[in-house]
Amino acid sequence: MTRHAVETLRLVQFRSHARCAIDCGGRSVLVVGANGAGKTNLLEAVSMLSPGRGLRGAPPEALARQPGPGGWKVEAEISGPAGRHAVASWARPGQGRQVAVDGKAVAQLALAERLTVLWLTPAMDRLWAEGAADRRRFLDRVAMSFHPAHAAATIRYEKAMRERNRLLREDVRDAAWYLALEAQMADAAGTITANRRDAIARLMAAQADAATAFPRAELELLAPEQSGAAGGDLAALLAEGRARDRAAGRTLAGPHRADLRAVFAEKGTEAQLCSTGEQKALLISLILANARALAAMPGGAVPVLLLDEVAAHLDRERRAALHEEVAALGAQAWMTGTDAALFADFIAPALRLRAEEGPQGSRLAPAEGCGAAVTR
Repeated sequence: MTRHAVETLRLVQFRSHARCAIDCGGRSVLVVGANGAGKTNLLEAVSMLSPGRGLRGAPPEALARQPGPGGWKVEAEISGPAGRHAVASWARPGQGRQVAVDGKAVAQLALAERLTVLWLTPAMDRLWAEGAADRRRFLDRVAMSFHPAHAAATIRYEKAMRERNRLLREDVRDAAWYLALEAQMADAAGTITANRRDAIARLMAAQADAATAFPRAELELLAPEQSGAAGGDLAALLAEGRARDRAAGRTLAGPHRADLRAVFAEKGTEAQLCSTGEQKALLISLILANARALAAMPGGAVPVLLLDEVAAHLDRERRAALHEEVAALGAQAWMTGTDAALFADFIAPALRLRAEEGPQGSRLAPAEGCGAAVTR
């Protein structure tokens, strides 16, 4: 089965890592260490090989090692359906993020054509209990994995909405100023909503077709009447709502108001009412379903999985099941944990590392005879 993988990874002045180079040869990478040792920073570095702000959503300036000169760089050799490529992502002091593929500068969105990365972090454990914005971001990340152009549609929508909101705050009354912006928003909204619904359908199908130890989630996109499924309808809705929006100082209808509803199918319980462990299991189920669905697409491939402290709320049976499913997928997984025992049941080929905090920042040591796979 075709898959995406990181073959080598090199960090310079990234978070707690002054310099670090890993040659994993496409194997999974299991990183053990105490809190604050730099484990998550490695996963975040891999996430910077994809479009966006990575698994923490941090701005470029926050990624530079402190104290340090400012600026950072992540370099990797990656492999996948598009072949093997050299990818770099970096930011110079006081500047925005830049990316390159095979030494040529490209837009961030071009990274999605070379490498697909999915992640699950402890911050996502509260996904079902927090506000709708986090769930929209989660759903949009899933949608982008199936439709790389989804990000561009989201950017177009948000840019037009920001300009419309400015007009509202400045109490502009001339309808001509709004018409073009609302048409742009409606057009982008139709794409956004169609992609979100398609992503949900793919996740549901991938869960239904799988033999898995993780629970199935029934998913639903909420507020469809405001989401712009039919672009013209949203344009009319925005025109009709200008007075209301002007009073609020912002746009109150559109896909930026949508939400994702999840139900633990076996119990018929809303995800937000489930236990912490059940919520974690639902999230893992969706990430695995996302990976299966991507692999099943025509010309598709298994994505790279970044699973940060993923075993925190799983019993041993579910941990073993997760490891088995990762192996069955054939995915390259980058996983972290505070105890090596968490990975005792990991059966796929893997590079096992120990992260330690030192006076010069984080350092990595090979574990279980991994030899020269780690260099400084």
